[in-house]
Amino acid sequence: MINPIEKRITLSDGREITLETGKLAKQADGSVTLRMGNTVLLATVTAAKDANPGVDFMPLQVEYREKFSAYGRFPGGFMKREGKPSDYEVLTCRLVDRALRPLFPGDYHAEVFVNIILFSADGVDMPDALAGLAASAALAVSDIPFNGPLSEVRVARIDGKHVINPTFEQLGKADIDIMVGATIDNIMMVEGEMSEVSEAELLEAIKVAHEEIKIHCRAQMELAEEVGKTVKREYCHEENDEELRKQVWDICYPKAYAVATMQNPDKHARIEAFEAIQKEFLESIPEEEREAKAALIAKYYHDVEKEAMRRSILDEGKRLDGRKTTEIRPIWSEVGTLPGPHGSAIFTRGETQSLTTVTLGTKLDEKIIDDVLNRGKERFLLHYNFPPFSTGEARPQRATGRREIGHGNLAHRALKRMLPENYPYVVRVVSDILESNGSSSMATVCAGTLALMDAGVKIKKPVSGIAMGLISENKGQNYAVLSDILGDEDHLGDMDFKVCGTKDGITATQMDIKVDGLSYEILEKALAQAKAGREHIMGKIVETISEPRPDLKPHAPRIEVIEIPKDFIGAVIGPGGKIIQGIQEETGAIITIEEIDNKGRVEVAASNKDSIDAAMRKIKGIVAVPEVGEVYEATVRSVMPYGAFCEFIPGKDGLLHISEIDWKRFERVEDAGIKEGDKITVKLIDVDPKTGKFKLSRKALIPRPPRQEEK
Repeated sequence: MINPIEKRITLSDGREITLETGKLAKQADGSVTLRMGNTVLLATVTAAKDANPGVDFMPLQVEYREKFSAYGRFPGGFMKREGKPSDYEVLTCRLVDRALRPLFPGDYHAEVFVNIILFSADGVDMPDALAGLAASAALAVSDIPFNGPLSEVRVARIDGKHVINPTFEQLGKADIDIMVGATIDNIMMVEGEMSEVSEAELLEAIKVAHEEIKIHCRAQMELAEEVGKTVKREYCHEENDEELRKQVWDICYPKAYAVATMQNPDKHARIEAFEAIQKEFLESIPEEEREAKAALIAKYYHDVEKEAMRRSILDEGKRLDGRKTTEIRPIWSEVGTLPGPHGSAIFTRGETQSLTTVTLGTKLDEKIIDDVLNRGKERFLLHYNFPPFSTGEARPQRATGRREIGHGNLAHRALKRMLPENYPYVVRVVSDILESNGSSSMATVCAGTLALMDAGVKIKKPVSGIAMGLISENKGQNYAVLSDILGDEDHLGDMDFKVCGTKDGITATQMDIKVDGLSYEILEKALAQAKAGREHIMGKIVETISEPRPDLKPHAPRIEVIEIPKDFIGAVIGPGGKIIQGIQEETGAIITIEEIDNKGRVEVAASNKDSIDAAMRKIKGIVAVPEVGEVYEATVRSVMPYGAFCEFIPGKDGLLHISEIDWKRFERVEDAGIKEGDKITVKLIDVDPKTGKFKLSRKALIPRPPRQEEK
């Protein structure tokens, strides 16, 4: 008999989250089924008993997968089975990973695998907001060492009110959308987008999230108590040599501190100087002992280097490259760098550089999204590439990694709300990082703004971004907030956060906090310092280009949009696409049609205005309602003994009777010189009320000759 253990969490709006363990996946070290409405997630966690030899880091792997059967759907493609993770699944993995990773003990090095699977969904509740809670609960009911529990929630502000874990429908109305991960005491991770909100509004949303998370954490503690997993497994993953550690510190620290305070702006020169200290110490060890002690020396020296950098900042206010804590590295940028793309820009800040391009396309270039719970089309794409040469590494470039997807998504969120409403173009921004030493994602935001304006995209406002850091000790009693952090300051610091926004407010943010006891006062100061930095960077952007170019580049596609009555969509397309294909062949334009809000939306694109105008005339002719008395340019389609049938509006023919050709009398139509394919001007003189047939006249447009008696 199975006796699962349950815990229930009730949200403020009455919805309920159930955590259940002891029923499914019992051979995993920890397993929890989370249910909210008809959304069901299974989270499992397993850990190796021992660390692999030589591993001195936390080998954590988080996987989030959605089953198409969860929503009663078949996977697309030929294989009809789930394949590689979608971008949405990858981004959810990163949200969970970034919150969990800092909470494992620093000396725990066994491989840990967290798997979260969506087994059921109703399309109402959003599963990514529940994945972190499910993963933490699985760890809570395991014996794996973990300094949790934690939870993650999404906070949306809708009509001025904060909503915890909003539905898909509710989120569409939100002006703040952030995901927050936290323990009962500390914020660990924040990521989200917003519509130009203030720093105070962002902090308020974080506080609302934390209050909810505290409830989730208490429920997990109670669940762990009932399961009996409050005592974690014993482990010993490190072998230390305290005498060697002391030697490394005593000999290397003064030298490392000297390098840290020499304020060299050259990244590679600093790296070489630090490496020389370690190499010198290693060479002082007897040759027969070097190989055995090399790994420990590297580990101890890493701690030496970290402490030297931190002390240099906290005690003397000296950063590695000589800047003040609030100082931004030198910036230069340019637009119109490349002739081929529709827009391009270079943004360089210190030793970080992005070359970004913009491509404008038609509806045919939309990205089709076919995820389990998200089916639709994306008209604004942003892709971020981070080749190894950008940091001077000699290694091959592989497929797009999770980091690249995550950094690209942050820049996408920062810029997307600034695109003009109902913009007819599909826009693709590609950022290629050519140099990197700190915050290439924020360089992407800045370069993206420049390239969009260079392309003539009428963005609402320019957006800039900055990466901030924090060095602290004694639970925040002594700290320094760093503007525009270097790569080393990111790696060795206690927090890094990125803030993007316009002159009027924040549009996107991402925070990763690695230290306990970070107060909201410190966060408030850091956000204020970030705002000053963003404004400085924005000034540099508008010095290069202050507003979007007045027109597109000559080789960019031109698009015009026309709305037509729904009933005319079929007429424009024609049987088997005959009409629309014919218009495209004749004019050279690309035409797409879709039904939106019970109307037909027609996009006409071409590289020159003449092609667009020609196609628009034909489309307008098709959707035009024939009016008696109007004059039309018609094409003779067939000639009969009694008259000629003429297409006066695309798809609509009328009879030009032989008696209506001219004031003269003709025995045959051919005698009037009319033949198939001729272009003639006619007037619609009547519509038969019974048959709907159209009667045309050319005679009505020719002055009547005077009668004989009038001469």
